[in-house]
Amino acid sequence: MSAEIICVGTELLLGDILNSNAQYLAQQLAKLGIPHYYQTVVGDNPKRLKQVIEIASLRAQILIFTGGLGPTPDDLTCETIADFFGAALVERPDIIEDITRKYAQRDRTMTPSNRKQALIPQGAEILPNPAGTAPGIIWQPRPELTIFTFPGVPSEMHRMWEETAVPFLKSQGWGKEIIYSRMLKFWGIAESALAEKVSAYLKMPNPTVAPYASKGEVKLRVSAKALSEAQAQDLIAPIEKQIKEIAGLDYYGADDDTLASVVGQLLRARGETLSVAESCTGGGLGQMLTEISGSSDYFWGGVISYDNSVKERLLGVNSEDLAKHGAVSSIVAEQMATGVRARLSTTWGLSITGIAGPTGGTETKPVGLVYIGLAGPKGEVESFEYRFGVLRGRSLIRHISACTALDNLRRKLLKQ
Repeated sequence: MSAEIICVGTELLLGDILNSNAQYLAQQLAKLGIPHYYQTVVGDNPKRLKQVIEIASLRAQILIFTGGLGPTPDDLTCETIADFFGAALVERPDIIEDITRKYAQRDRTMTPSNRKQALIPQGAEILPNPAGTAPGIIWQPRPELTIFTFPGVPSEMHRMWEETAVPFLKSQGWGKEIIYSRMLKFWGIAESALAEKVSAYLKMPNPTVAPYASKGEVKLRVSAKALSEAQAQDLIAPIEKQIKEIAGLDYYGADDDTLASVVGQLLRARGETLSVAESCTGGGLGQMLTEISGSSDYFWGGVISYDNSVKERLLGVNSEDLAKHGAVSSIVAEQMATGVRARLSTTWGLSITGIAGPTGGTETKPVGLVYIGLAGPKGEVESFEYRFGVLRGRSLIRHISACTALDNLRRKLLKQ
């Protein structure tokens, strides 16, 4: 038995509204151990909605609808579902009473159009909406099919799900098993390369392992189905350990970890500090670091040295080296890192200089060329060259540059 999520609303198709409801419901279904294999978004069109219902009702036993329960003419979910299954719509006086009371609490009068929200398929149960005026339904038009409808407003839908839908599903025998996941995170390795290394794990039935890639980062979601979270964690733990051993330093954390938070943990544990000097990232690296609560324990500040004069005056970059090698060069990256470390008296200095584009590139120094400098407590200084490519675009090049700088420091700290 499986569930299908059907989100109704032309605004979703146009991209005017982010479809957070589907993500929320997917997470909630996993907590109940209810598999779901399909999500559908359909506009406010009865014909197309019926087509979706026809397909979904053949491949899933639980259909969860969000959206289209309001008082306006384009809110057609409930009446379309009823029409598809050949059921009459019945006006429920208790719904009208509830809507009237809620309007009165706001010193408003219920309009005639709101009566539409009181029409539900004959035989359906009301799914109460404590936060809004549009109730949902719980309906079994066929013995093997259960339908839930929710308004599209996330705050209303969340309460309705938690207070009514979940208890109902548990009363039907669901929730005895859960699906628990760990998200393992990697930097500095391509998705295809990591997938090849862990290919044997990608074929496992329970736990399952699936790769994802986004903005330079690769993730492996390890999911287990079990009677409890503790049992699922026991299933996942040995697989996670083996994957970490295979990945080595390419693995950096899990779940809510970020490169910035992991670097922060390492610095705090060592009692060390960090300062940064940024050119092409324009403060993005510092922003990542300061997003972590308590980062002032180890991050002392930075210099956005966008113009060469700032590199010279504040960071001590040699003007002759700037003229000879250019701002985007290994020697300048090293001097930026050394300079900010000395200027702010920190254990480590980390720098970034590059060409984020879309303009500014040349044949010898193309868009996407980035140098990262790292200066340490023993006087050591090194630089790293990267060619992230023009096709990634300015914003992504800047993001990847900042993350890669953190990753270089992370690896350095772990090797010492």
